[in-house]
Amino acid sequence: MKAEYILPDSPIPPKRAFPFLLIILFLILILLGINLGEVSTVMEKATKICLDCIGVG
Repeated sequence: MKAEYILPDSPIPPKRAFPFLLIILFLILILLGINLGEVSTVMEKATKICLDCIGVG
């Protein structure tokens, strides 16, 4: 007879845990960027690109 090991039921199966881990990682990176002041840099570059697109800048 072959012994089978049955994993206990966990609230989130391993396959479904990966997207949640990615979301947590991305949120940490977003918060890190906000704390480093990258928001203003991104807004300046976005404004410059948009103004170039419409021919103002």
